[in-house]
Amino acid sequence: MTYHGEETLSKGRGGAGSPPRLFDEIRARLRLKHYSLRTEQAYLYWIRRFILANGKRHPRTLNGAVVEAFLSRLATRDKVAASTQNQALSALLFLYREVLAMDLPWMENIVRAKRPQRVPVVLSRGEVARLMQRLSGREWLMASLLYGSGLRLMECLRLRVKDVDFERHEITVRDGKGGKDRRTMLPSALSEPLRRQREDVRVLHARDLADGFGAVWLPHALARKYPNAARELAWQYLFPAARRSVDPRDGAERRHHLDEKVLQRAVRAAAQAAGLAKPVSPHTLRHSFATHLLEAGYDIRTVQELLGHKDVTTTQIYTHVLNRGAHGVRSPLDAA
Repeated sequence: MTYHGEETLSKGRGGAGSPPRLFDEIRARLRLKHYSLRTEQAYLYWIRRFILANGKRHPRTLNGAVVEAFLSRLATRDKVAASTQNQALSALLFLYREVLAMDLPWMENIVRAKRPQRVPVVLSRGEVARLMQRLSGREWLMASLLYGSGLRLMECLRLRVKDVDFERHEITVRDGKGGKDRRTMLPSALSEPLRRQREDVRVLHARDLADGFGAVWLPHALARKYPNAARELAWQYLFPAARRSVDPRDGAERRHHLDEKVLQRAVRAAAQAAGLAKPVSPHTLRHSFATHLLEAGYDIRTVQELLGHKDVTTTQIYTHVLNRGAHGVRSPLDAA
């Protein structure tokens, strides 16, 4: 889509002297501010959807009331989750403030999507064992890290070789949720499997180097600050993809980390094979990690730090699913 006159956006590329492409401007601004590729894709999706919903009119001609109406429809007609509506709002605020340099009025009339209060799905220790028995190889190792170290799925996939410290038995999570780094434990049971995984990465990396590749994506300005780091083993992903791919940000062919769908599919299949009558995803293993630590008597502040929660109230939700019945109350039927 490109500018077409002052009022609308059309599919054509425009003639000589036409204004630059809006989406190129948005993408450039997002990359200048070092937004992740996932955020870039999400923001572009919502901005495109907003423009299409308003007859391809240029956003500069649309006021705050139109933005309010669009966001309200997401809640009332499309029934999106609160987090989805917030993501759409963030995308439009970025468009107006950072790209168009326009301040939207305070949008107090938005119909907010309701945020449901749900307790997390947690597996018992026996259920975790049954699930792990149905996994093997790389998928078993990644699932074990989610349960044994409390990692989020993408935190696991984005681990670099250098982030695993076998001497100190700890894992460093870089640029986690909220842009924070943290440390969590490395389970002793995973030391040898991770050493073997690191050796597999070394062999694969040597092959990429021999083929004239081997450079991995580095965040922000590290590629300029350390020009040789991208080809070093320490910076390679611990769980690399099977094939190299073209980076959409700069067109370079690199080996990225494994796609998250690989583990998501494997965990779902393992849960079905294990006969677990619960909706199980990789994130369920992180929930189980937190709950089982609290059941074992560990302090909630310690668990909060291991999980990387900003506020302890987020961690407190796991106190509602401890293996002691609802709120730890003993049923009178059991006391009879």
